[in-house]
Parts: sequence; structure tokens; C-alpha cells
Amino acid sequence: MLPTHPTHVLSLLHTPLRPSMSTRVVAPFPKFEKKYNAEMAKGPLSPATQFEYSWCLVRSRHSEDVKRGVRLLEDLCHNAKGDELRDYLFYISIGYYRLKDYEKALKFVKTLLRKEPTNQQALQLEKLINKAMQKDGLVGMAIVGGVVVGLAGLAALAIHKGTR
Repeated sequence: MLPTHPTHVLSLLHTPLRPSMSTRVVAPFPKFEKKYNAEMAKGPLSPATQFEYSWCLVRSRHSEDVKRGVRLLEDLCHNAKGDELRDYLFYISIGYYRLKDYEKALKFVKTLLRKEPTNQQALQLEKLINKAMQKDGLVGMAIVGGVVVGLAGLAALAIHKGTR
């Protein structure tokens, strides 16, 4: 499919979904979008074209593009085998990671790892997803803890005022 170096692919995970993102990362987008739209207009869409376009969408700085790319890749999975399926699962996982849907990202990377347990890119991606989930969990616990402390303070204040 599309040759990519593991370090470059995983660097996409840390690329923010905002306009300041490097245009170098999404440079092939217009080319693949044009090809995709031309094939859609003519008739059956080739899986290769759908993948190329999806690959660009998943790398986009816009979350709606990333979501669309993930949907297109998920559609491709239904009839895929071998290397193609591996690529689809990997980029779906990247898409969900970029959307901060870590549970789905983990689900797809684990599916890939069941098929290829020694795939280094997938293993790295799994570690990053787990780290992000752990970080989000700690942030969530801190928020809940802050709310509980705040409510306890309000309750104590109300009790104190009620005893006067």
C-alpha cells in the first residue's frame, strides 16, 4: 500500500487536530481526494483508492475528516485479507487514537496484534494508547476528586451555618 516509516506513522499520533499542523503531513490529500471523487463518479471504487483517500483523511487536522477516514477504512475491512487488513486495522486505530477514542483504538490494535503478535508498529501503538488511557484516567480521577472535595466543603459550610 503506502510505504511509511514506523517513526513517521507514530508521529502522526501526536499531531494535534488543529490548523497549525504541518501541511507537509497532509500534502497528498488533494491528489487522493480528486482520484477518489473521480472513481466515485464513474462507478465502482477500487479498494486501493478508498484506502489512499482514507489514509489522508485519518491524517487530517480536522476531526470530521478523521471520522470519515475511519468509517471508510472500517468499510474496507469487510472484504480484506492479509497485508491490506493489517493496514486498515492499523490506520483505524490511529484514527481513533487521534479522536481520543482510546477504547476503540485499543480494540482495533489488539485485533491486529492477534493476527501479527510481533508487529512492532502495532506494539508501539498499543503502548501509546495504554499510556493515553492511563493519563486520561488520572485526569478523570483528579476531576472527580476535586468535585467531591468541593461538595464536601459546601456540605460542611452548610452544616456549620445551620448550627449557628
